[in-house]
Order: sequence, then C-alpha cells, then structure tokens
Amino acid sequence: MTEERAKRKLTAIFSADVKGYSRLMREDELATVETLKKYREVMTSLIQEYRGRVVDAPGDNVLAEFSSVVDAVECAVKIQEELKASNAELPENRRMEFRIGINLGDVIEEGDRIYGDGVNIAARLEALADPGGICISKTAFDQIETKLPLGYEYLGEQTVKNIAKPVEVYRVLTEPEAAGKVVEGKRPRPVQWRWTALAIAAVLVVGAAVTIRRFYSRPPPMEPASLEKMAFPLPDKPSIAVLPFANMSGDPNQEYFSDGITEEIITALSKVPRLFVIARNSTFTYKGKPVKVQKVAEDLGVRYVLEGSVRMAGDRVRITAQLIDAITGHHLWAERYERNMKDIFALQDEITLKILVALQVKLNLEAYLKFLQSSEHSARFTKEDNVLARQLAKEAIALDPGYAIAYLRLSATHLMDLMYGSSESPGESLRLAEEPIKKALALDANLAEAHAFLGRIYLTKKQHEKAIVEGERALALGPNSDFIHAALAFTLRYSGRPEEAIALYKKAIRLNPIPPVWYLWGLGFSYFMLGQYEEAIAELRKALHRAPDSQFSHIVLAATYSELGREEEACAAVAEVLRINPKFSLEQWAKTHMYKNQADLDRTVEALRKAGLK
Repeated sequence: MTEERAKRKLTAIFSADVKGYSRLMREDELATVETLKKYREVMTSLIQEYRGRVVDAPGDNVLAEFSSVVDAVECAVKIQEELKASNAELPENRRMEFRIGINLGDVIEEGDRIYGDGVNIAARLEALADPGGICISKTAFDQIETKLPLGYEYLGEQTVKNIAKPVEVYRVLTEPEAAGKVVEGKRPRPVQWRWTALAIAAVLVVGAAVTIRRFYSRPPPMEPASLEKMAFPLPDKPSIAVLPFANMSGDPNQEYFSDGITEEIITALSKVPRLFVIARNSTFTYKGKPVKVQKVAEDLGVRYVLEGSVRMAGDRVRITAQLIDAITGHHLWAERYERNMKDIFALQDEITLKILVALQVKLNLEAYLKFLQSSEHSARFTKEDNVLARQLAKEAIALDPGYAIAYLRLSATHLMDLMYGSSESPGESLRLAEEPIKKALALDANLAEAHAFLGRIYLTKKQHEKAIVEGERALALGPNSDFIHAALAFTLRYSGRPEEAIALYKKAIRLNPIPPVWYLWGLGFSYFMLGQYEEAIAELRKALHRAPDSQFSHIVLAATYSELGREEEACAAVAEVLRINPKFSLEQWAKTHMYKNQADLDRTVEALRKAGLK
C-alpha cells in the first residue's frame, strides 16, 4: 500500500492578535473578556462577509483563511476601521488593538485545520504589524499591488523565527493620499518577540550568556533532538517540558515533596499566556525512568526541557536544576541551590524566574505539604482516598485560610462524591462543593481553575450558559492549561456544541500528549454526538488501552456500536460495563447527565437500551 499523501492547498492566511493583551487582562479581566468577545464577533462576521473562514480562535488570536488575497486584505482593512471606531468609545487604557498579518502560502489541510510554514509566516507578519495595522508578505503583495485603493510601505527582508529564508514584508497604508504608492520604509530590526514568554526568555535562551560568564565549564553538548522525529510540530511559541524532579533523599515517603516542587514550577509557567507548557500528567510518565532529554523532546514536541533533583535532610533542602535546549543539545543553565526549608517557596520562585517569570508563592509550609498529600490521594480515584483527600484539604485550610488552591481541592472532593454516587444528599454535596469555590474566588478573582470549577457547578445545575461563561473566563485566564481546555470542552459537549468541544479536547491533548483518560472518552463521546462513529470508536479504544476498566468508555462504546448496528460488539461492550459494575442501572446513569437538549440524552439512552443495558 502507498502511504496516503497529506492534503495541501494554496490559500490566503489571515492571522491576528491583541497588542498588550496580558496587561488588559491583568488590569480588568472581566472587561477584557467582554471586549474580546464583542470584537471577535465583529471580526467573524466580516470574515464571513468577505468569503473567508475562521479556522481557530484560541485566547486573543484569530486565524482565518480566504480563497482570495484581495478578499483577505479588504476584510482586514474593514476590520481595523470597525475596531478603531469601537475603540474611540473606550478609555485609552482599555482600547483593544489587533495586529494583522496576511500571507499567501501553501498549507497542509487536516479536517477543518490548516498547518505549515504558510500559517507560521502569517503569524510572524502579524508580530511585525503596528497596533491597529496590517502587514503582508510579498507573495500576497504580488496579488493585490494594483487591485485595491491602498498604499504599501516596503519593510525589506525580515528574518523570522522557525522560517528558513527571510520574508519580504509590506505594511499596508490605508490613508487616501497613499493609494497607489509603494514607498521604501524604515526597516525594523528583526522582530523582537513581544510575547511575555520570550521577553523574559533571556533566562531561557539569551540568559545562557550570564551562565557562561559565571562558569565556563558548562556540561558538553548532548545529542540534539531531531525535528523530523518530533511526534508533534513544534509550537509557534517557546515550548517546555518540566520532568519530575528526582527524589534523592532515599526516603520514598518524601516523593510527594519532590513531585510538589515540580508541579509548582509547571503551574507557574502555565500561567504565562505566550508559553507552551506540557502538562504534569504527560511529563510524570517519565518519573523514575532513565530517559534521554532529546527523546523526551521528540515524544512531547517541545524545544526546552527542565530536569532536576531534590534532596531533603532535616530542615535543609538541596535542589539542582538544569535547562536544556533539546534542538541544539546545549545546556542553557545549570544551578545548585541549598536552603532552609522555610525558604522553599522563595527558592521555587527563583527557579521559575530562571526559566521564565517569577510568581510569588506565599504559603504556610505545613499547609502546602497537606495540600500535596490531599492531591496525591485524589489522584487515586477511590471513595476511600476521596475521604482522606477531603480531610487533608480541610487541614491545609485550617493552617492557612488564605490558601486559595486548597479550597478548590476541598470542592473537588464533594463533586467526586456525586460522581461516585456516595453522596447521601446530592443537593447538599453540590452546596458544599460551591462554597469553597466562592471562597477561592474571593481570595483570588483571577484564579483560572476556580472559574473552571464554578463552571462545573453551573453545569451540574443545568445552567449551561453560565457554565460556558465561566469556562471561557477560565480559558482567558489560563490559556496554557490542558485541564481548563478539557473542562470547557466537557461543558460544551453537554450544551449541544460537540464541534467546539472536539476542538478544545484536541487542544487539551496537544498540551498534554499523554492525557487523563477522561479527555479521550470525552472526545469520543463528542464524535458520537456528531454521528461520527468511526472517529468515536478510535478515541474510545485509545481510552480503553490506557484504562481497560473505564466504565464510561465502555458505555459510550456500547452506544456507538449500537448506532452502527454492530450488535455483537455492542453486546461485548455491555458485558464489560456489567463486569465492572454488576449493579449498573441505565435509569440512574441517565440522571447523572447534564444535557441541555433532552433529545441528546434520549438518543444515547435508546442506543444503550438497544445494546442491552437496563
């Protein structure tokens, strides 16, 4: 058999994002989310009017494609005019200005998505544009030079990240007096990435120079990772995987502490909007294994890898850490820290600063340790461990009432009671789950995970629109969190929007290439809802390969086979459900679901009944 060729096409790519988005979010996240939603609706409407298609819109970005460069540029000009008028009604510090880049290029088409250098170049052009402005490539310019009443300023050849050859760039001039003119402009220096991630990535990349000055005997280069062997294309933004710090204390009971150090660093990095951070679940699959950094980078599709170790002795802790550019094989920096345990949070901040940006972590040490132990029990997913997790979360809160994350851990244990069916009063469990979330938000209104949890509460109450609003707010605050993407996907699936759920599940899995099983069966269930049964089966089989006793995966698989008329396979899936839970009741199962559309629930229940479940 011949290998199937990738589907390619020539298209006009439109890429836009917001100048100063992080500042806007920091100053007033609610107003920023509302303005972004309004402006995105304007952009989407105009893109459709000019015969374009929105491909993706993560965070503050908009990616679209057009069959005509003329349409793409006319649309971009109209968008900037409309947004300029809207911004005039806002205070200067609340204005939201988009930068737009347009390129004509060859792309790979996969379903509704497009990939390749053509897309990457459009994103780089957008980075060169002024706020409220438009930059286009020469390939685009050649198609429209005399076709539109516009002028153009030639910015020369620009060397841009991850593109082998320089790109010729033109700035679009919309003033009437500029129409028909092509002027030689002041050529900017190569683009200085205004991303927060790369702005401080002097620590990640350029900061290596400081280390070289401090000690010339850095480790020799290691074997570099191969771009051809990458399981995923490298993201457009700096990408990093933080490997589990090794516990060198010789005491297995201290594992939770070294794991906690790792998780704190991952959490801090994940809050930076312009950094691509692999989730904890994926990096922790390497825990305790002898691994090569270049293999980790290839498996997870990242450029940078952080690894280290922790040794505790009495009230002292020693941490070593080294940051590696897997593509070049060079160590960017390597440090050893030895501190008193009471300084552990300052030390975590210092390490995070070395990588990207410091986040102040001011927690009571005992409360912190209780929280880590609570998380460890929750991850075991048993009724007994859930009880222990709740007690430890309460103890953490008692030690530090200002510890916002601990309230979310407590809330999760009450939601787990509903999932396990161990709640004597579902209404009371829901109330007990909601109270800690409100407390966490009172302590930190920008805590993305708290908004995601609140969205789950609203969903459980079948208040779908409120759930979506909270999910979108969480995503704006935590754009690099795989959990937040998957949580919003979960809500959209139950809200009758499976297409959007699929896109979010896929993004969550890209952020966490070795995801929790519920991401996989959630994606499979979304395909089921769309009637894309073969795609559903593929994802559900992945889930069952990871967790053969995943009851929910078997349930959705039974419904899928039933809809396809594959009775024998449906019966086999039903047998697995009953093996795992001999007391399974279809009526009780249906009551746990939070569908917005009764027809969606009825269809699923009927398929399961036809498969043989009662």
